[in-house]
Amino acid sequence: MNIWRVLLCLVAFVALVASAAALGPAPVNQAAIASERPPELLSAYRFFSDVGAREPNTGVTPYDLNTPLWSDGALKFRYVFMPPGAQARYNSETVFEFPVGTVLIKTFAFAADMRQPTENARFLETRLLIRRADGWIALPYVWNEAQTEARLSPAGAGIPVSFTDNEGQNIALDWAVPNRNQCKGCHDRAGEITPIGPSARNLNRQYDYGRFITYEDGHEVVTHGEQDQLAAWAEFGILDNAPQFSPFVPSAYDAHSGSLATRARAYLDVNCAHCHNPDGPAHTSGLDLRWSQSDPALWGVMKRPVAAGRASGGYDFSIEPGHPERSIVLHRMSSDDPGVMMPELGRQLVDQRAIALIRDWIAGMDANGRVRE
Repeated sequence: MNIWRVLLCLVAFVALVASAAALGPAPVNQAAIASERPPELLSAYRFFSDVGAREPNTGVTPYDLNTPLWSDGALKFRYVFMPPGAQARYNSETVFEFPVGTVLIKTFAFAADMRQPTENARFLETRLLIRRADGWIALPYVWNEAQTEARLSPAGAGIPVSFTDNEGQNIALDWAVPNRNQCKGCHDRAGEITPIGPSARNLNRQYDYGRFITYEDGHEVVTHGEQDQLAAWAEFGILDNAPQFSPFVPSAYDAHSGSLATRARAYLDVNCAHCHNPDGPAHTSGLDLRWSQSDPALWGVMKRPVAAGRASGGYDFSIEPGHPERSIVLHRMSSDDPGVMMPELGRQLVDQRAIALIRDWIAGMDANGRVRE
């Protein structure tokens, strides 16, 4: 009799497991997202279906950008979650308007050898931007050594990191996890925190979804392979009114993706324009480095600095056409001195590929700031 009871219990357990598997993993914890007191552990949100945060949960969509913000060359893994039935509002110029309850998820990592980025990647932190009714909040979560959990670190942190870079050089640095106030240093627009990357022009690209699973009414919906990212967002139901043709910015480092001038402008748009715009924290510089700005004088061409200190290097113009060696923009990008370098946050190393790109762009300019290609 006891044997039959054991068998019946075993059959019931197997059926329960099979039923749970058919329904998919436990859903994203929207109560945790809305909580005034954020969870201490990243796993509490259930954004991922595995311990190491490699497999996104239902409703968590991976994405990538044409030209991302450079952060000492770190790998970045990006995801977006929106409440079921909610959609981002398409905008052809600015970052999309995301609904309340949206979370932008970004994990920073370094591979032991960055020439082989898919091998031995160590997660450092996962930053969340959460859309509340009264605006966005930023939350940094720091990964443990075992790579099994990330813990909330509102005061920031320093993480010793060593790796081999893309040029084969051994690099050691203390990765700086920003505190919640420092996050606003880059994400500030007219005094409010705002996302930087997810705009139509930067999302307009192909993305390889591999075997990407979502669930609808308890049934698996499987997406395979490479798709147009904006079209995929519309198909997933997380983007409204996406037109057939959207603006596009090239990949700054890929010479085949666009002209020299457009790649340089794309780099400045993502890495500099979040501060250097009329509503940004560096608006007093008089520079406007947004992609939409068409006046070369506002990019810095033959523009004298507002304040001429040692950060100017003794040079007269932000950009002097034909003379990158006398251009303040390049001088500050080439520096790792905290009192000189630009961007002044989010990096310790010099982005050598960006230096080469901006140098070539300025060298090829005519007196009006235009490049003939």
